[in-house]
Amino acid sequence: MEPHSMAPGGAHAAQTAIDFSDVSVDNFQFYDSGGYSQQAEYATPSYDGGLSGSMQHTAGYSSRADTTAGRFLESKGFGWLLEVQDGDEEQLPLLEELDIDLKDIYYKVRCVLLPLPYFRLKLSIVRESPDFWGPLIVVLAYALLSIYGQIGVVSWILTMWFCGSFFVFFLARALGGDVGYSQVLGIVGYCLIPLVVIGLLNPIMSAIPLISSIWGLVGIGWSVYSAGSLLCVDELESKKILLLYPVGLLYVYFFSLYSGV
Repeated sequence: MEPHSMAPGGAHAAQTAIDFSDVSVDNFQFYDSGGYSQQAEYATPSYDGGLSGSMQHTAGYSSRADTTAGRFLESKGFGWLLEVQDGDEEQLPLLEELDIDLKDIYYKVRCVLLPLPYFRLKLSIVRESPDFWGPLIVVLAYALLSIYGQIGVVSWILTMWFCGSFFVFFLARALGGDVGYSQVLGIVGYCLIPLVVIGLLNPIMSAIPLISSIWGLVGIGWSVYSAGSLLCVDELESKKILLLYPVGLLYVYFFSLYSGV
């Protein structure tokens, strides 16, 4: 029976009833969400610890899930933690990463040990191309020779290297020299090599105290001469004596730390 209602003015208005009994849900053409499971970016995990589909990785990355832990992480949706970037560049050697050139250090050691013009070495390379690792190795080698059971000597020698080099740098700039602190630091460090040589040979000479003292003075003079040849160039050439005096005192102090005087 069709329901009626009163229209304005007292007239009855007919209403139409719609019967949905013959309409099926499929006629509305709803899309099944299960069809998208194969197109998802990440597939749903399966019970065997793997993935039901293949994981789409970001370009330039690869996954390392060969282990049990890796497969477990991927099954829980954390496979991205195992992704590593596929770098095109080859990994550099450790020495190259730390900017350590052993050939350059060896040449500078030769310049310090053989500062005479007879050997025709390019002494200016020690000043023009300063480095940190070479002098540090030399200073540490001298500090190890000076330990005598007191590890605190090592830190004190390193402190004197930095502070003494800064004092020489300040004096060189006050005298009008165009040098940098890194250059002075490298020269002072490298020029400890003669004292390292003296320290290695001193046990042989220690049987005769007089020869041992003369040998120490030779090492100090050797270090001072090498430092003067490398540092006192151009505008500092005419003021060499003013700069070599504090340099000489610095190396005398270094030798006193070794000899205990």
